Amino acid sequence: MKNRSNKKPDIMRFIAENIVKYRYVIFALFIAACVYCALSIGKVKTNSDLTYFLPAETETRQGIDVMLNEFSSFATASVMVSNVSYEKASDLAEEIRAFDHVTDVSFDDSTAHYVNSSALFSVSFDGDEMDAGVIADMDKIRELLTGYDTYINTEVGVDFVATVLSEMAGVMLIALVVIVGVLLFTSRSYFEVVIFMIVFAVAALLNMGTNFWLGEISTITNSIAVIMQLALAIDYAIIFSHRYQDEVALHESEREALIEALSKAIVEISASSLTTISGLIALTLMQFGLGPDLGTVLAKGILCSLLTVFLLMPGLIMLFPKSLKRTRHRSHVPNVEGWGRFLMKTKLGFAIIFLLAIPAAIWLSGKTEYAFSDEGITELVYSETRAATRKISDTFDNDTMIALIVPNGDYQSEKAVLKEIKSFDEIRTVTGLAAIEIESGHVLTDMYTPRMFSLLLNIDYETAALLFQAYGAQHGQFQAIFGNTEEYAVPLVDMFLYLFEKIDQGIVNLDGETMDTVNDLRGGLERGVAQLSGTEHDRMIFTAAVPVEGEESIALVDRIRAVGERYYGEGNALVIGNITSSRDLADSFNSDSTLISILTIVFIYLILLFTFKSFAGAAILVFVIQGSIWINFSCSYIMGTVSSFVTQMIVSAIQMGATIDYAIVMMSHYQTLKKENEKHIAMTKAVNESFPTIMTSGSILTLTGLLIAYRVSDVYIGHIGLAVGRGALISVILVLTVLPQIIVLLDRVIDKTTFALNLRIKEEAP
Repeated sequence: MKNRSNKKPDIMRFIAENIVKYRYVIFALFIAACVYCALSIGKVKTNSDLTYFLPAETETRQGIDVMLNEFSSFATASVMVSNVSYEKASDLAEEIRAFDHVTDVSFDDSTAHYVNSSALFSVSFDGDEMDAGVIADMDKIRELLTGYDTYINTEVGVDFVATVLSEMAGVMLIALVVIVGVLLFTSRSYFEVVIFMIVFAVAALLNMGTNFWLGEISTITNSIAVIMQLALAIDYAIIFSHRYQDEVALHESEREALIEALSKAIVEISASSLTTISGLIALTLMQFGLGPDLGTVLAKGILCSLLTVFLLMPGLIMLFPKSLKRTRHRSHVPNVEGWGRFLMKTKLGFAIIFLLAIPAAIWLSGKTEYAFSDEGITELVYSETRAATRKISDTFDNDTMIALIVPNGDYQSEKAVLKEIKSFDEIRTVTGLAAIEIESGHVLTDMYTPRMFSLLLNIDYETAALLFQAYGAQHGQFQAIFGNTEEYAVPLVDMFLYLFEKIDQGIVNLDGETMDTVNDLRGGLERGVAQLSGTEHDRMIFTAAVPVEGEESIALVDRIRAVGERYYGEGNALVIGNITSSRDLADSFNSDSTLISILTIVFIYLILLFTFKSFAGAAILVFVIQGSIWINFSCSYIMGTVSSFVTQMIVSAIQMGATIDYAIVMMSHYQTLKKENEKHIAMTKAVNESFPTIMTSGSILTLTGLLIAYRVSDVYIGHIGLAVGRGALISVILVLTVLPQIIVLLDRVIDKTTFALNLRIKEEAP
């Protein structure tokens, strides 16, 4: 029995000895891994569109896949000019329309474009947002409007990812200064902070580089992963360093002290990391892809941090034992035994306040409002783009765009669909190939005979007839050759595209005036076809006077889908837009949020159950931290802020997984001290002994979260940072006030529900 009980420590010692022995081989492996990861970081692909992470079976995801594969999109800009006369605004519109890459400027005297001396120009370009010519023309528009009261909403030339990364770099710099300050205050040796920074830098590099293996990750994940990894895992290095400092005092050799410290720290740190990893694993079970994306990257980051602490840090300590010893200093952390005694004297004061507050927190957190579109999220950091968007939407009616995707080729059905939907009261504009008017009474998808085509382009009938015959032969429609050519009809859009093709091949030559007419039509028509007609689907676009979220908007979407299915068949009409994406995101939130909360609690409860071997003890720790989560999200309601739905789903798992460690530290110290002290004295000492660890880890997580919240303009990232930072602060407060009183109050219950107690009773029975 004795040998069996010593087996596990022997294995840990064997592992520790070999890590120290082969440290230079490990250094070489880490250097190679760092070089690989440094080269891989630039290859990591990111996606800033949350709808990309919707489940594949959702209507929005299916529609977006079709649009990405079959349709082209061109850059646009909404340009508002205030305090301008209508005549001057018209002149400005004409000047903008004359720019090389501007294809259209929508402006008239309707309330959609001119209200109370404010003009709104809807500008369309011939390229995408990153096209050099489009960016140059957007700069010309800004230059033209210099001196005017102007508000511009556009993505032209805006590198969203670069902006966020630049802001996060500033956050990281400030966070490192703060973290170094915290570590210097709580450290036992000044030089250990240098080792911490080396270890973290390597762990962060490994995690960022290996993101390349995942193919594509969210911009949110890519932006916050490094700083969250630092906040969540920095205490692993602290635990190991402090364990080493303790062992140095007990051993003559630094090597022996390091081996002993590492053998103990591997078990201790691995157990500590389980709760954090379990919360992140819960995220990977979400249907909404952002959860698995963030959970995977952060869990990988925790593993990278564990590897660097276990494998790299021992070698660094062996390189600098004298520096660590020479820079040792007395603890700067204050003794808080007085606070512990105060908690014991007030007995249940904080616990009663907490228990009374929890029902209110549950109710308020349930009433907290979450947004499923960018427009509804409360801005934490000023953004010029969002300010311009708000100004425009406050001045002019806020239209919402809706796209209907149907099987292609049935132009008559498309024409009927567009006509019917145009009659809806909420619909303002309709766009589709069957809605583009070529001449009075005729649209682009109408059937044209050779004579009609010749009259339209002012070309001789014989040329038109030959063109139609060639088209018929190429498409297997031999009526044009062997039947009555006069009656052979082709959709006008198809004939135009065929004509452009033959002109490019040099087969068809038109006279100068006719060629000018064709060229004038060609650019706009080809852009329209690229946007509205795909290889297998056609797209119709509507603007509607409804908000992005709400029952009215969903009802309109259902009516549009019903019209599409009536003409194209059930299941053959996809409705896509901010309305449908918000609805699908809301559905994902409703199905994921409760599931993730339950799974996180279950996973962590099971870990605590086997850690402390007490049903009641594990339940108390989970209850207190879950209470901090309820209080955290009730703050949003109290403050009147609206955050993104992703905040609640993601942060609840991260907060539970990360801050439960504070409760574990408190419980562990208490149980150890209770063996030699009365429970009130044991808790007084436990509060004092756990204070440095809780304050170090808690302050780092709090400060980094709040820095993200108030230094990054992206509303999704900002609200995640705010909730993480606020949640960590609340957890620290509860662990240092409420938890000690509840543990002492329920001490007897904890003992009676302990596995070991029951097992000893059975063993002692004859």
